[in-house]
Amino acid sequence: MKGSDQQVAYRAYLFLGALFITSLVVSNLIFQKFFYWKPFGDAEVFGAPLFELSVGILPYPITFLITDLISEIYGRKKANQVVTAGIFASFFSMGIVLLANHAPAIANSPVDDAVFSQVFALSPVAVLASMLAYLFAQYIDIAIYHFWKRLTNGRYLWLRNNFSTFSSQIVDTFTVICLLCTFGVLPWSAFYGLFVSGVIFKIFIAFLDTPFLYLFVYIFRRRFGLAPNEEMPLDF
Repeated sequence: MKGSDQQVAYRAYLFLGALFITSLVVSNLIFQKFFYWKPFGDAEVFGAPLFELSVGILPYPITFLITDLISEIYGRKKANQVVTAGIFASFFSMGIVLLANHAPAIANSPVDDAVFSQVFALSPVAVLASMLAYLFAQYIDIAIYHFWKRLTNGRYLWLRNNFSTFSSQIVDTFTVICLLCTFGVLPWSAFYGLFVSGVIFKIFIAFLDTPFLYLFVYIFRRRFGLAPNEEMPLDF
């Protein structure tokens, strides 16, 4: 690869990593708000309403699209590096939020202590649950993605994209909701509905992001002249 191509590839990797980390941090900051999304009306699956979701789920699927793209173009090691950076960024951002929550607001502050605490003072258990779920899901996603890539010799991109996302999202949804219910952040009565809604929503989004993965993989391979199963080396 030419030096100029190496620089472009490196910048693209940095931008993908930045988008991944931003989506992850925002997801962790806003996840305490829940909403209903009713594209199919008042539909239910096994008695659970579709869709009862945390707003944190909105940017979260982007992270799995990005790790699949990095896995495909840059390889497993680079995808894991982005995941590890995301873990650090999430804990760092939570630390700043908790520190800010302990700083007393002045009398004429537009946001007083009570409002700030209600919105941003995240439960340590909730943060831990989110981080553990994320950790399990992302590493599982990358491992399963490369398992299918090896098994199919780089063919059937849609297969590894969807199978890895389905598996990891089930683990993610189960882990975070189970932990939140176990430690009393959410009632157990909400477990079933949130789990079913979350899994179906994430599977639905995984199907939708497949064409985008094909498009981005095509752009990268065409730009850098990569063969169908070839990964791009980066010198770091």
